[in-house]
Amino acid sequence: MSETKAFNRWSMEGIKVDDTGLQSYITLTPRIVPKTGARYAQNKFYKSKVFIVERLINKLMVPGHKSKKHFKTSGHMTGKANTSYGIVEEAFRLIEKQTKENPIKVFVKALENAAQREEIITIEYGGARYPKAVECSPQRRIDLALRHMTQGAYHRTFNTKKSIVNSLTEEIINAYRLSSASNAIAKKLEIERQSDSSR
Repeated sequence: MSETKAFNRWSMEGIKVDDTGLQSYITLTPRIVPKTGARYAQNKFYKSKVFIVERLINKLMVPGHKSKKHFKTSGHMTGKANTSYGIVEEAFRLIEKQTKENPIKVFVKALENAAQREEIITIEYGGARYPKAVECSPQRRIDLALRHMTQGAYHRTFNTKKSIVNSLTEEIINAYRLSSASNAIAKKLEIERQSDSSR
């Protein structure tokens, strides 16, 4: 039986998640066409069973969404799954060309690198508000890493001639190399630094 490849092009062989906390939440079962049609909408935990590349495609379908505002975009991305699919496939081709590695392996490692371990909540005590560091659940770590990656890519294309494909490629490669030029890595370091000081 022939092996199913992501986008009918990239093999999943040898790709594994090193972070034990995230292993159950990054699904590496490939799909030729990663589109399940929001089958997980009824159950908030079902999304963890969805192929991780499909989750990136779904995140890309909400361009420029930040703090409940849609104020940045990258041209004609209007929530079309087909457009989003094309962007991710093209970005993966560029990643393969630049790193000479399997782009899905690069993306999974970038996601692990960008997943923050802590976040800040505000607690009110005696009329005063204090920041408090709390641990992040594994599912939320993945959600935030994906969100920060796509937001970083869209911010980089806003009002410039740079295409979303190039921006997404840069974002993933920078996160893979643990470079703070990646929005997701910069965000993670900032939040963890704040958490350290408010412990």
